[in-house]
Amino acid sequence: MKKICVVGTGYVGLVTGVLFADLGNDITCIEIDQRKLTTLRGGKSPIYEPGLEELLRRNLEAGRLRFTDNYDAGVPDADFVFITVGTPMNHDGSADLKYVEAAARSIGRALRKPSIIIDKSTVPVGTGDWVTNLIRAEAGDKHFAVVSNPEFLREGSAVTDFQRPDRIVLGSLNREAAEKVAELHAPLQAPIHITDLRTAEMIKYASNAFLATRISFINEIASICEQLGADVKEVARGMGADKRIGPHFLDAGIGYGGSCFPKDVLALHHMAASSGCHPQLLQAVMDINRDTRRSFINKLEELVGDLNGKTIGVLGLAFKPNTDDMREAASVDIINRLLELGAHIRAYDPVAMEVAETMLPDVLYCATAYDVAKGADALLLVTEWNEFKQLDFDKLKRHMRQPILLDGRNVYEAADLEARGFTYRGVGRGVKRAERPSNGKVAQAELVEA
Repeated sequence: MKKICVVGTGYVGLVTGVLFADLGNDITCIEIDQRKLTTLRGGKSPIYEPGLEELLRRNLEAGRLRFTDNYDAGVPDADFVFITVGTPMNHDGSADLKYVEAAARSIGRALRKPSIIIDKSTVPVGTGDWVTNLIRAEAGDKHFAVVSNPEFLREGSAVTDFQRPDRIVLGSLNREAAEKVAELHAPLQAPIHITDLRTAEMIKYASNAFLATRISFINEIASICEQLGADVKEVARGMGADKRIGPHFLDAGIGYGGSCFPKDVLALHHMAASSGCHPQLLQAVMDINRDTRRSFINKLEELVGDLNGKTIGVLGLAFKPNTDDMREAASVDIINRLLELGAHIRAYDPVAMEVAETMLPDVLYCATAYDVAKGADALLLVTEWNEFKQLDFDKLKRHMRQPILLDGRNVYEAADLEARGFTYRGVGRGVKRAERPSNGKVAQAELVEA
């Protein structure tokens, strides 16, 4: 059993603390937000993450997990101290490190014995060196080492991702410290990659930027498919069968969101530009992601006409299923634009409505998907929750003023919806019927949806 202190209880910190406790370690989590602290001490998770609250309660009851706002209650006896505080965006796209600085200085003041400080927050390349200097300024001659251990947890599956990681990345100028952190992770039986501080920090940004690039790539292909009469779902399936490409992150839709991809791509772009590089691909990734949402609204206007006074139903608000996170969610951009155009919005999400209400106060929130459909001139599927895959479409249609459905995640099949009397549009699923004249040239006809 190791004594571990985790500073910060957001998605990363809470999952890290709870799951290391579940491995039998003694965990103290530091949280300065008093409201959140009270919630955690009561065995409740302040975030929606499948399976997390049950593990939280179990480890609290077992005495392996505790929460405090006092650094002196967790740092002095700790063998390992994780920094898992937020790094939000500044107005210029750079990462705001004020919480990292506050944590590092507080850790330095509270150090009493040799410890390993593990930076798990997503931070710009070079932050590990800076954190070392901050702690040194407060800790004096006390012995410590800094290790970068970037997280790769996906919201909605963070518990599973912690328990069965693809790899564990560790970076440090102190090889012995990195190997001790590797031993801490040994029960997870995952490949461990040890490198230097800056390389470990870059692995995190490069990984997220690449995944975002795949999403924007397939969304650009979807736009081309709509013009040339191809089906992007079949294109992605054919591409993904190539072992060099693989099937993951090739689902066309209305773009990526959440707390990681938008922030990390922009931060990497900022780092590159500030270093004299010309990050053309990263800029294109961000531009395409923005344009997918604009294109979605354009499709709605083509089908419904002037949106002023129209009622639009929105199914799904969180940026992805199995989370209540609304950060950079496609729904926020889409709904705000629809409100600007004079539309009335009805919306439903299985878990994110309480969060959404603070961000989108001018929306009518409904108890079910069928309530959303009442009097609607169109329905928009924005988040692909499982319950939306099993809807009674005949019942939906009876509630709607116009049976128009825009599928932002390509969950449905056009033939099924059109057979029930819906006008359906997906993303990148336009098929142009073609006639082949005698001269061998293809004459393309009117675009229809498939």
